[in-house]
Amino acid sequence: MLRGIPKCLNPDLIKVIWEMGHGDKLVLADAYYPSASTAKRNGSILVRCDGVRNTEVLDAILQFMPLDTSVEKPALIMDLQDCDRGKVETPVWEEYKKIVCKYDPRGLDCIGMIERFAFYEAAKDAYAVVATGETSLYGCMILQKGTE
Repeated sequence: MLRGIPKCLNPDLIKVIWEMGHGDKLVLADAYYPSASTAKRNGSILVRCDGVRNTEVLDAILQFMPLDTSVEKPALIMDLQDCDRGKVETPVWEEYKKIVCKYDPRGLDCIGMIERFAFYEAAKDAYAVVATGETSLYGCMILQKGTE
């Protein structure tokens, strides 16, 4: 047993975060995202965190992993498709923003929105995909690791 490590950070996820280098990307995938096929197709590592919300995983990761300061938006949230605007509520986005602001001094300035299919494209070069139990629609994020 180790102390001070959030329980949602399983050994596989800790290993992945440790291995990642500056600029590497980590996808935090909701329960609807094609995590396994994305990781397999792109040669990324798949880490399972079933039954855990992305908010919990995000908060735990950012306690240990800095966001990249050499890019403008190292935290990207999957944005709505035009067909879902005005139809789908996304309260989880506010939770994500609060968590990122807690750990990164740039606050909201380091958070960007990325359309669903552009998100899939950006995820192609992710180091790892974390499959969670997040059930919020459009509940996916990409984090880019920094150095400090």
